[in-house]
Amino acid sequence: MPTLELNGKVYEVDEDGFLQELDKWSPEFAEAYAKLEGIEGGLTEEHWKIINYLRDYYNKFGVAPMVRKLCKDTGIDSKKLYELFPSGPAKGACKLAGLAKPTGCV
Repeated sequence: MPTLELNGKVYEVDEDGFLQELDKWSPEFAEAYAKLEGIEGGLTEEHWKIINYLRDYYNKFGVAPMVRKLCKDTGIDSKKLYELFPSGPAKGACKLAGLAKPTGCV
């Protein structure tokens, strides 16, 4: 299985870079991974709003939410979502939130 080293820690990821040991996620993981995902200048309050929403939703329901629900519940429209996460909500936001690879959601 592929690994990813961030700030001296090694994480198991799948072939697309999604964290495999979800319990190893931390805010430090998200901050370090953001740089690899092309997010310059660190994570903002809006980034954290999305990341925390995704983590909470995933913990409650075991899946990532649909983009429409994500936008509605956070008040962040899809255009802004793609500005915040250039690789998209599924690929970028879910990776930083430490979620498993979504299957057709987000």
